[in-house]
Amino acid sequence: MNRFSTLITTVVLAGSAALAQQPATEAAALKASYNGIKNNLSKMAAKMPEDAYSFKATPELRTFGAVLAHVIDSQGRTCAAVAGASMPESAASKSAKADLVAAMKASFDVCDGVFSALSDEDAGKTVSMGRGGPRSKFAVLWGMIAHDNEQYGYLSIYLRLKGIVPPSSEPRQ
Repeated sequence: MNRFSTLITTVVLAGSAALAQQPATEAAALKASYNGIKNNLSKMAAKMPEDAYSFKATPELRTFGAVLAHVIDSQGRTCAAVAGASMPESAASKSAKADLVAAMKASFDVCDGVFSALSDEDAGKTVSMGRGGPRSKFAVLWGMIAHDNEQYGYLSIYLRLKGIVPPSSEPRQ
């Protein structure tokens, strides 16, 4: 019985510690997830050498730079819609590392404003996203984060094929 009580106490304390580390609100969870993918994408763009921005994992796929431009445009369009602002200049025609990194910064600047202003009261507010009709701000932003993470996964393969460890796989410090 004593061993069982010790086990239960250990499990409860471990679970409490894990819960204490979780964001307290949905807005905080969104912000934390956005900051995580922003960090990974920024580091990834920096790690990939300039000459590898034209690299294709296979002939039928887009280049590293083209996939990155897609991410930049998608998140810029999404955050601009949520903010009621104009979309940053498209990155689709850019291929140079410096140009894409600058476009990514512009996209993040728009998104940073959206996520900084986000509160739990925004959960019920809607945004028109075109054909799909109105959706909640939270649903739109969670969708953007999911898309960014999906594309990050694809881009990680490009890095691995070049012998580069993706930022999310680097050892924690």
